[in-house]
Amino acid sequence: MSDALIELLPELWTALGQTALMLAIGLGAAVIVGGPLGVLLFLLSPGQSLSGPRGARVLHRLLSALVNTVRSFPFIILLVALVPITRVVAGTSIGPLAAAVPLSFAAIPYFARLVEQCLREVPRGVIEAAQAMGASELQIVWRVLVREARAGLVSALTVLSISFLSYSAVAGVVGGGGIGDLAIRYGYYRFQTDVMVITVAILVALVQLIQFTGNRLARRLDKR
Repeated sequence: MSDALIELLPELWTALGQTALMLAIGLGAAVIVGGPLGVLLFLLSPGQSLSGPRGARVLHRLLSALVNTVRSFPFIILLVALVPITRVVAGTSIGPLAAAVPLSFAAIPYFARLVEQCLREVPRGVIEAAQAMGASELQIVWRVLVREARAGLVSALTVLSISFLSYSAVAGVVGGGGIGDLAIRYGYYRFQTDVMVITVAILVALVQLIQFTGNRLARRLDKR
């Protein structure tokens, strides 16, 4: 290990912490907001329990269009487009907290669509059996849909985590901090190839760790 890289270790630890912070906020927003949104999209979809009234169909189309619109933005463009909102929410447009705002905006519809797809995999007969036993809508959602789809939901969250690890690296281009920012400042602008190599190696290791953990947990929760 070169002397320059050894001197960079404190900054590397800071960058790792910033990346972890961005991921924690983005994924937290995805689970807290995107999860219920995905459940709502599923329940409002044709053939499901809340799809009957005309207003429900209109709401489903509006929510679906909104989710698709946000998902259609390349993340780097979303970063720039949300700068005014980021300044209001985080008080600044640079740093990991600022980068977490567009990350959250991107993560919510992404995870909502993944949740909706996971719930579609739940056998229709299981839902109908719960309805026949007089289960309430909330009981069906929590005790049937989420319980039956939990392995798929863990896999979806794993996919989201890996995707947004790369998104957090992109945030470094606009001063978002984290591993990406370190790679840009030292590996690209200062032509320190060893820094670029070590940051790529760290990202690869993190992806492997997230995927391994997600796979193990999904297998344990899979009832099939």
